Amino acid sequence: MKEVIAIIRRHNTQATKAGLLGIGIPALTMVSVEGRGKQKGLPGWNYELDPALTRMEERNTGASLRLIPKRMIYTVVEDDDVSKVVETIIRTNQTGHAGDGKIFVCPVDDAIRVRTGENGELALK
Repeated sequence: MKEVIAIIRRHNTQATKAGLLGIGIPALTMVSVEGRGKQKGLPGWNYELDPALTRMEERNTGASLRLIPKRMIYTVVEDDDVSKVVETIIRTNQTGHAGDGKIFVCPVDDAIRVRTGENGELALK
């Protein structure tokens, strides 16, 4: 089993959820997050699409840095499904501009369904 974690633009949330459902991945967790990448939150492509930015004053320099609001999606899938999940997330979020997002794939030792006590891949189905 693997956990796929994706950080995406807020306005791509619905397309990403629909894409994952379309490949048979209905279960996911989503949270609102803020952060910045190599662009250091400077205005540009992200700012034009998502101007509701949070400002943070950097103590040492006094420079104003923007934290870009994003969505973080988590899903745990069987090993065989990882490539199609990653491809779907890329397909629904890739614009070719800075800020398209990041995907992380992490190993999962076990999963347990609380209701039934099933574990492993049975807990995912």
